[in-house]
Amino acid sequence: MIMLYGVPRSRTMRPLWMLEELGVPYENKPVSFLGESRSPEFLRLNPNGHIPVLRDDDVVIWESMAINLYLARKYGKGLWPRTVEDEGRAFQWSVWAMTELEEPLLTALLHRGFLPEDQRDPKKADDAAERFKTPLGVLNGALAGKQYLLGDAFTVADLNVAAVLCWAFLAGLDLGKAPQAQAWLGRCTGRPAFERVQRMTS
Repeated sequence: MIMLYGVPRSRTMRPLWMLEELGVPYENKPVSFLGESRSPEFLRLNPNGHIPVLRDDDVVIWESMAINLYLARKYGKGLWPRTVEDEGRAFQWSVWAMTELEEPLLTALLHRGFLPEDQRDPKKADDAAERFKTPLGVLNGALAGKQYLLGDAFTVADLNVAAVLCWAFLAGLDLGKAPQAQAWLGRCTGRPAFERVQRMTS
């Protein structure tokens, strides 16, 4: 059986969403990023000491986007792109979510709510919110005339980007000036699999 190490209120949410979409049997073994991921046992799975980690028989994969690309490619169910060209775009958007979108979102989230109040810096939060507008605009433009990033069907590309962008609500970031991205995110997060994962995190 597939084993996913991590806690839902973390980047582990991303492969949890993928596993729920795929409907494959799995077990989620809670491992917190607050110390537990630094145990000798866990470091044998991921020497970086981060969650999530996926173990699928003898295969061990870490990094949330890599896990999702692997799962979509292996177990399919329509989430893997149909052409090599769209595979490239799925890789592109997955990497983009981590290199362009995640940092300003995470910075705003930390300094607006997650850090202890005496460690929050409103200037860092406001700067992150301003920087967030650039990748949001890129995404909004890419969705012009399309339901999803690769066309008319929801794929791993959408799941990976939406799993990052959904933090915008917690970070107090406004999507109102990006109506196509906002509507797209609503379609993605309205899926039953996402709603099941949300119940895990509540």
